[in-house]
Amino acid sequence: MSAVTLRPRSALALTLASVIGLAAFCWPLLAGPSSPLGSSSSATDSTLLFAVLLPLVLAVVLAEVSEGGIDSKALAMLGVLSAIGAALRPLGAGTAGVETVFFLLVLGGRALGPGFGFVLGATTLFASALLTGGVGPWLPFQMLGAAWVGLGAGLLPRVTGRLELLLLGTYAALAGLVYGLLLNLTFWPFTLGPDTQLSYSAGASVLENLHAFVLFTFATSLGWDVGRALTNLVLVLVAGPAVLAALRRAARRAAFDAPATFSPSPRPH
Repeated sequence: MSAVTLRPRSALALTLASVIGLAAFCWPLLAGPSSPLGSSSSATDSTLLFAVLLPLVLAVVLAEVSEGGIDSKALAMLGVLSAIGAALRPLGAGTAGVETVFFLLVLGGRALGPGFGFVLGATTLFASALLTGGVGPWLPFQMLGAAWVGLGAGLLPRVTGRLELLLLGTYAALAGLVYGLLLNLTFWPFTLGPDTQLSYSAGASVLENLHAFVLFTFATSLGWDVGRALTNLVLVLVAGPAVLAALRRAARRAAFDAPATFSPSPRPH
């Protein structure tokens, strides 16, 4: 049962936003020697452009997805789950890679559909940033990455029982690793000076920068990324059955897919 309907136009908007988002994340690896991004100044300009463009794209997509595709019941559930996720996130705060919010995005996307998962990921990270004062140029990237986590969970194959929990746990662990890699790409070019083995080199080949990025990831964040993956896996396996059952029971009672019907009021005697 899907709480947010993805109509063809909103699916197209989501796809285009994902393509632009991938470009915003991956520009350091796409900027080869012959690329117009292959210099320090143009790379910085492109980063600023993406930082401005990405929030606008996210706003358009969220508006398009919610346009006629989310009713008051789904909106109420979205508000509740976003608030819970925003409250859970500071409990881990990324310490040693412990993240306490991604399992909820995975289970919410699985139980309530890919459209709901996408919106839930974006709104949860936004609410969390407001709660903790974590608003900055990194926030749109975090929101889009979390939105993809929820979206992907809703698109997983339909299985049941222990196989479903194993599938969700494996997906949550992999999503935690990929999320960390994508976020690393957003600050790696500006973290180190230009003269180390781990530095981004404007104008270098894709393979050279990819090699430097892999070394950078192993040296700086792999432990945190693995910690996030393990936290996601454990929380999905432990809390998954109860949370999925509660979300699906709420979705059945809300009857998101049921058409609204109106009966005429009785005539006064």
